[in-house]
Amino acid sequence: MEPLVSIVILNFNGAHYLKTFLPSVLATKYEHKEIVVADNGSTDDSLTVLSKDFPTVKVIQNPTNEGFAGGYNWALKQVQADYYILLNSDVQVDPNWVTPMVQLMEVNPTIGACQPKLLAQKNPTSFEYAGASGGWIDALGYPFSRGRVFDVCEQDNGQYNQAERIFWASGAAMMIRSKLFHALGGFDASFFAHQEEIDLCWRMQLEGHTLYACPEAVVYHVGAGTLPRGGRKVFLNFRNNLIMLSKHLPMRELIWKMPVRFALDGVSAWKGLLSGDGYFFTAIAKAHFAVMGYWLMGKVNRSKHCKPLASLGGVYNGSVVFQYFVKNRQEFDKIVTKHAHN
Repeated sequence: MEPLVSIVILNFNGAHYLKTFLPSVLATKYEHKEIVVADNGSTDDSLTVLSKDFPTVKVIQNPTNEGFAGGYNWALKQVQADYYILLNSDVQVDPNWVTPMVQLMEVNPTIGACQPKLLAQKNPTSFEYAGASGGWIDALGYPFSRGRVFDVCEQDNGQYNQAERIFWASGAAMMIRSKLFHALGGFDASFFAHQEEIDLCWRMQLEGHTLYACPEAVVYHVGAGTLPRGGRKVFLNFRNNLIMLSKHLPMRELIWKMPVRFALDGVSAWKGLLSGDGYFFTAIAKAHFAVMGYWLMGKVNRSKHCKPLASLGGVYNGSVVFQYFVKNRQEFDKIVTKHAHN
């Protein structure tokens, strides 16, 4: 018997995306699956669209919008399956996208979660920002991907087609063992949205699990569909990343990496201000004050098993900022040498 896979789409005011992309999910060729739309307090006509156009899809309703993190924590308590696939509403899937991920995880029980290859829905020869062909992190905690470094998304020429170990799997399309998700307490709900999947993947690694990219599985992501670009997005990205470092880095690393990060973030903030993006400066300043508030109020839940960052999979033990901005290396395989992949 094939393992039961529950594809859970968290929806907030995404009626347009449901109409456009849910048919591709329904056409998934993996037999032993269910499709669940968890509505996160939508105020558009999402529920009407679902009942009228997609009567076979199971719908669960949360009366309030708890963000990506809280929304999935709430939804997955009500879903029973061997594997969950967390899928954004703005993702079109290849019909054969589920089977390779199931096969990968069934063969290797140490894999806690994996992700497909994410290509841009509007430009399918290009990798997509939200995870490309698997997420990595650098020594200072900056996330990047095989196929995407900062804002540069590479063309997909098959250069990252091998299934291999990564640091984080994209929340836009992540397959995870259901028991593990619950054993780890799900996402950190205080993150609301952005980087909560990296935080969860870091916790998985600290508990001895691995993360993998499975590029044989392919999906096409619109991107930025749920939280538009702006100050709120910048604030959450910077705040959550620094809280994540505060939680998981060993104290001997945290004590020097945090001041370096505050300084580098400050450079980004001033660069934004000087180029006319005042909201960018304000959002980073607010994020730094929020993180300091977390420390002062004792809200940072330090991991019990902090391990040196370099000992985990999918870590580039240098500075991606230095490589990108100083060395002008904008492609993953020019920054991370082949021998460092594992």
